[in-house]
Amino acid sequence: MNSKFSLAHLTVLGCPPPEMIYIASMAGYDFVSLRPIYMGLPGEPNYDLAANKDMMKLTKTALAETGVKLLDIELARIFDDMDPKRYEPAMEVAAELGGKHVLSSIWTPNRDYYLEKFGEVCDLAKQYGLTVDLEFVPIAAVNTLEGTVDVLKTVNRDNAGIMVDIHHMHRSRESAEELKKLPESWFHFAHLCDAPVEIPQDRDEMTRILREARSYVGEGGIDVASYIHSMPEMPYSIELPNLQRVREFGYAEHARRCLATAKAYFEANPRK
Repeated sequence: MNSKFSLAHLTVLGCPPPEMIYIASMAGYDFVSLRPIYMGLPGEPNYDLAANKDMMKLTKTALAETGVKLLDIELARIFDDMDPKRYEPAMEVAAELGGKHVLSSIWTPNRDYYLEKFGEVCDLAKQYGLTVDLEFVPIAAVNTLEGTVDVLKTVNRDNAGIMVDIHHMHRSRESAEELKKLPESWFHFAHLCDAPVEIPQDRDEMTRILREARSYVGEGGIDVASYIHSMPEMPYSIELPNLQRVREFGYAEHARRCLATAKAYFEANPRK
């Protein structure tokens, strides 16, 4: 099995980047997916590496000492009255640390506006050799595969891609077959997790699960393999926040179990 895995920051959000990198290394991950764009959400830690020079230095050291690579950074949100240039310091950090991708999502319903701003983010990222990978989120404005494809085709930037989150694919009731119709060049990495098969009708419950109660791969009810096998082989970033598991096991053991269960699932469900 040649699949590569990244530890997504949301899985171990209480860990600053240097600590997270050492945890990823001990667990056997190939990459980390960092969150250096501070959004100011309630309870959100600030890991703005562009502003925190000491943390940036420790992050560089951790990457060098472990051999773990940076896969992507997040989250370059598109929202009303935003300034894409605000993301440039984080892009510079990503490039300096060897990252390849910037995760984005759209939180405004104004199509003309979000097309313009997403294009600007892509143009900015290109200066740093980064792709911008659009994720559709069930509680966001662009919340379907169709809507994401519309953005990518309309904006038509060669460094734009799609980032499929297995949880979001299932919650949006998307067909795995639709993924096979998309250009392979759009796929750079995917988010891996599992969740209960029943789709919450309540937005708050949907939000709770996606932010703090996802399941280890193979322990939920999603047909993860059908989605994975409908996309090209690429790195899989395990985004699996679960507060109960973290309380029970601690961040390091939770991260290890995330990877162990994912690898076991992939071995049990190989590509045909």
